[in-house]
Amino acid sequence: MLTYSFEHLEGESLYEHLYRCIRRDILAGRLQAGEKLPSKRSLARQLGISVITVEGAYGQLVAEGYCQSVPKKGFFVARVMGLPQKSSRRMETAVERETPRPKYLADFTANSLPPEDFPFKTWARLLRQVIAGQPAALLERSPGVGILSLRQSIAAHLKSFRGLEVSPEQIVIGAGTEYLYSLLVQLLGREKRFGVENPGYDKIRKVYHGHGVDCVPVDMDEDGIRIDALTAQHVDILHISPSHHFPTGCITPISRRYGLLGWVSAAPGRCIIEDDYDSEFRLTGRPIPTMMGIDVGGRVIYMNTFAKTLTPTIRISYMVLPEQLVREFHEKLGFYSCTVSNFEQYTLARFIQDGYFEKHINRMRNSYRKRREALLKAMKAGGLLARADILERGSGLHFLLRFHTQKSDEQLEQELAAHGIRMRPLRDYYAGEAPAARHIFVLNYSGMEASVLPEAIARITACLGA
Repeated sequence: MLTYSFEHLEGESLYEHLYRCIRRDILAGRLQAGEKLPSKRSLARQLGISVITVEGAYGQLVAEGYCQSVPKKGFFVARVMGLPQKSSRRMETAVERETPRPKYLADFTANSLPPEDFPFKTWARLLRQVIAGQPAALLERSPGVGILSLRQSIAAHLKSFRGLEVSPEQIVIGAGTEYLYSLLVQLLGREKRFGVENPGYDKIRKVYHGHGVDCVPVDMDEDGIRIDALTAQHVDILHISPSHHFPTGCITPISRRYGLLGWVSAAPGRCIIEDDYDSEFRLTGRPIPTMMGIDVGGRVIYMNTFAKTLTPTIRISYMVLPEQLVREFHEKLGFYSCTVSNFEQYTLARFIQDGYFEKHINRMRNSYRKRREALLKAMKAGGLLARADILERGSGLHFLLRFHTQKSDEQLEQELAAHGIRMRPLRDYYAGEAPAARHIFVLNYSGMEASVLPEAIARITACLGA
């Protein structure tokens, strides 16, 4: 007997509701192929609805192939090919349940921004002004490389802050550097061999591998990428962060930079991707000049992101192409749409143009300097500096600690995690063996709260002494 409720239809017609109920029973296997359905009159009487309603539902089921009408015999459930078999056991949901992240007292691996440090009021005011003043532009399709006003703002910022003379036409906006990496793979060619720093940010290597390119780690020394290792690996495209390497913090000196520019110009098809991801937060002296700024051969692609300067959740990054690659980019990849919404692009353009971005960087630089000083003070007061050496190069938002311990890096990492401290050993950033990285850990302090530092340092020191 077919029994269905007709309450709470929420605007759905009676015949459509009945059609959906019967179809659901067929798909669930409660009505089997060949089974006869009640006559139109008997089902209408049983459910308290009109015959016309039942006729409409049956007609839709027949039209879609769920039922068959046999003259003078009635309606029968059709055999639906590919219908999954009914299972007696309870099926698990296809949606993977999110695994709760472990709670740490101090996470020295996270690159986060405390809510009080983001300029919410300014950003909200500019967004309202953009919506009120440019409603038509917000709804227009953005060029694939990003809206012109944002590219103009970025070009002006690069000139004043990095001394880099570029035109807006050279700039490409994208939702995160990973997306821009994928564009570069398509632009430069998957047949090219990509080289990345070893040690280095392991996600970059994973992204390139994920796009099907041959990507190899290239060994470094204290001045950056070794040119002999670069040549031995037969690399075509080199991805580096010369102004502040992660995780070692080394800065590539001018002599090595010119050596790399000599390497890139020695063979056709070679290119350097200069990742300048946190140059704004060099805490001592002026920012290091870019490689693109001293490249006369047009072989350097410059990349940067607003994830470090604003917040990682604002997925806005950009790259600057050499002039000779601009036309090729538009010919090969001009069909792509911009992956950043107009609302964010126009608001960020205003944020830069009106001077708020520069003020924010200066404020955050002071904030990070105070955060670093508070951390060093807590390390000294807690006795950690007697159990560890600080290794840093005066730039970026992290430094390295070499612990005085006989424990293995794996053992120490596990003990720290058990005590609510998350910290990654330097060896994790190497491809292959890394004996020189033994007992060295990476400490990112950008998101640390001063209130937890004394307890965090006490727990680290306790782990070293246990």
